[in-house]
Amino acid sequence: MSKINVLDKHIAELIAAGEVVERPASVIKELVENSIDAGAASITVEIKNGGITYMRVTDNGSGIARDDVAVAFLRHATSKVHSQDDLESISTLGFRGEALASIAAVARVELLTATQGELAGTRYEIDGGVEQACEDAGCAQGTTLVVRDLFYNTPARMKFLKKDVTEANAIAAVMDRLALSHPEISVRFIRDSRETLNSPGDGKLKSAIYAVFGKEFTAGLIPVEYELNGVKLSGFISKPAAARPNRSMQHFFINGRYIKSRTAMVALEEAFKGSLMVGKVPACVLHMGISYQAVDVNVHPSKIEVRFINEKPVFDAVYHGVKTALHRGDAPNVMAFQKQETSVFEQPKAPVQIQFSAPPTTAAVQPQPAVPVIPAVRPAAPSYSFAVSDSHRPTFHTDFAAANIEFTGPVPVTQEDQATVPAATEPAAMVEPENPAAPEPGPAEPSDSPEPEKLVGEAFHTYIILERGDELVFIDKHAAHERILYEKLRAQEGRADQQMLLEPVAVTLEKNEYAAVMNSLDVCAAAGFEIDDFGSGTVLVRSVPLILGDDDIAGTVMEIAGYLQSAKNDITTEKLDWLYHNVACRAAVKAGDLSSPMELAALARRMENEDIRYCPHGRPVSIVMKKKDLERQFGRIQ
Repeated sequence: MSKINVLDKHIAELIAAGEVVERPASVIKELVENSIDAGAASITVEIKNGGITYMRVTDNGSGIARDDVAVAFLRHATSKVHSQDDLESISTLGFRGEALASIAAVARVELLTATQGELAGTRYEIDGGVEQACEDAGCAQGTTLVVRDLFYNTPARMKFLKKDVTEANAIAAVMDRLALSHPEISVRFIRDSRETLNSPGDGKLKSAIYAVFGKEFTAGLIPVEYELNGVKLSGFISKPAAARPNRSMQHFFINGRYIKSRTAMVALEEAFKGSLMVGKVPACVLHMGISYQAVDVNVHPSKIEVRFINEKPVFDAVYHGVKTALHRGDAPNVMAFQKQETSVFEQPKAPVQIQFSAPPTTAAVQPQPAVPVIPAVRPAAPSYSFAVSDSHRPTFHTDFAAANIEFTGPVPVTQEDQATVPAATEPAAMVEPENPAAPEPGPAEPSDSPEPEKLVGEAFHTYIILERGDELVFIDKHAAHERILYEKLRAQEGRADQQMLLEPVAVTLEKNEYAAVMNSLDVCAAAGFEIDDFGSGTVLVRSVPLILGDDDIAGTVMEIAGYLQSAKNDITTEKLDWLYHNVACRAAVKAGDLSSPMELAALARRMENEDIRYCPHGRPVSIVMKKKDLERQFGRIQ
């Protein structure tokens, strides 16, 4: 008995639809690409409930003739490929003839369309791949396609959909890429009756970038125009100072199609090599124009992955194009000095003479010429809290009172100081305070405390060296300080000290990162960040943890957003712990920072008191070398 059956048409279409329609964002991508191929100058997308219950795409393209409407919903029906040769040079975004058939197989679809010159349009309705109606309808030229109840007949696929917010964010990301891919088209996106994107469609890529990513991101861009070996490169790259903590802002397009290309990504980052801080990557919106015969887009139904016949011209064009743009557009920072009010060679002005009333005297007083008094330079008075000398690095505050550091006495008065101080007429009578009888010192008690540590110095501006008994202790000052700050933040969980910013910092994020931050505002607040929604992928940072000081706040928030977006577990404790790690690492003194002996001694004492052994990332904070091991190395003992 035969065991192999031929599937009926309906089941076969359901299976095939799974490759094309994975989630609402895939539906929107296919429908908008059809609108672009139809020559639309304006496209409007509206969704509700993350697109699961309602999606509508309206364009003013060429429309579909009445005779082609029903055929368009058949599998492998397309107007873009007529022969085998056409596959060698595909110039349209869609060509497989699978999108409409796949969507109609798993949803309820209504189509309104009219071509130029038609007196009446066409209304076509199809549910689950079965035609329901085809009739005349009044409508403008173009096509409107409404998709309702996605996956209503495939419950197995429905249960894999995520929250409405997540699905809506995925659609928003698709709309961003489509607006960037065709700046000549006005793209409008309405999400739950709220407009979140409206690109002008003036043909200028910078206008589209401004509409998608906002003013802050657009201000930090460098234009790119380059052509090499048949590859034309145009677009924008971010300045090195505006680099991002992840690659979510790298957008590559080839012949108007959004793609993911490792070749282009590597070429971009190689061109930036030496210009970026460690852990930062450049952002870009780059369009590549290349011969249609040199690239194969028929790799996957999503058409995001492509293959090049020869990748070297693509790499060279991106590398040299970006390198040239950086050379021209990334002007060095100019340090501005305040204008000197007076020349160093100019005599200082005479001090203001203060006249005191005095009784008249009979003796004649000869007038004396005024002698300018040059104020003596006084040494800086000791402070109980100070910052390291590198002004560009985060300040390193240390609690010296807890460290029992003794400071020198008052600053001695020099002869110059005495010359400028007028003599007092009568010294005030000194009143000795009543001093209680000091207790007589008793016999010394034996102490159980360990031998005191002696600060030897610092190596490479990174490691503190202590001498303790018969051993040397090497301390990684960044790791030790990081652990101290981390424990402090944990102890203040939910009550972290904050500093209100004088001016809120606006941070533009990628759409998925923005959504992740909005969903984790309570976690951010517990870590000391007060963040508000500013709309269109931008957040406003109003407060930050006190220990962050004047660190790169925008960079910190972008790094947090990247982590929250990529976090696989929705566990608040885990997220909060990561935030503590990140803040402590950023606020701690860095390897290479200049530190005074008092700072080093205070940090060593603090570390000893709190029994710190590892940094929050698991690295050891200190290592110990015994005296006998050192002597063995020098051959003093065997």
